[in-house]
Amino acid sequence: MKSVTWDGKAVYPSKIVCVGRNYADHIKEFDNEASQETVIFIKPNSAISNEIYSSKSEVVHFAGEITFLISSGELRGVGFGLDLTKRDLQYKLKAKGWPWERAKAFDHSAVFSDFVTFKCDISELRMEFYINDALVQFGDYDLMLSKPTQMLNEAKSFLSFEDGDLLMTGTPKGVGSVNSGDKYLGKIFEKEKLIVEGSWVVK
Repeated sequence: MKSVTWDGKAVYPSKIVCVGRNYADHIKEFDNEASQETVIFIKPNSAISNEIYSSKSEVVHFAGEITFLISSGELRGVGFGLDLTKRDLQYKLKAKGWPWERAKAFDHSAVFSDFVTFKCDISELRMEFYINDALVQFGDYDLMLSKPTQMLNEAKSFLSFEDGDLLMTGTPKGVGSVNSGDKYLGKIFEKEKLIVEGSWVVK
C-alpha cells in the first residue's frame, strides 16, 4: 500500500475521492457544462506517488487542489494535491461515453505534499501552485462551487470513508501540460499563514 504523511506519521489511504468541475473558471477553461450535482470520481491507492512524470507519447495535465485527509469520518488533515490526467485519452473516453479510469487512475497520477492537522475555520484555507516560480493556480473556499463538507456528505451518501482516505476538492483555472524539468511548488495557507507545502521536479 502507498502512503502519505500526516503530522509526521505514515498513513495509508484506501482510496482518493476526487471532485471535478468545482471552480467556475475551470469549467469555462475546458468548455464544460456546470453540473447540478457534485461530480465525483475515485483514484486507487496505487495512483499515489512521490514523483511526477512527464510523457513523450501522451499529453498529461496537472491540476493543483486543496486536499483533505479523513479521520473518524471528518475532515481532519489538509495538504496540497496534484491530480494528473491523460487529457487526450480522457477526451476520447468521454466522447464514447466510457469511464475515465484509464485517464485518471493510472500509476503516479496522484501526488501529495505532507498533510497537517488544521485548527482554523475551513473557510480560511487556500492554495497556491507555482511552476518555475510563477504562480499558475490559486484556489480557496469562496471560489468552490461545492464546499468541502458538502462534498464529504455527498460522497458519504454512497460510499464509506476509511481513516486516512483523501478528498480532493477540484482545481481552479490554470491547468496545463506536465513538462520534464519543471519545478513545482504547492502551498496551503490558513489566511496568510503558510501551513504546509510540497515541491517536486518533473522527471
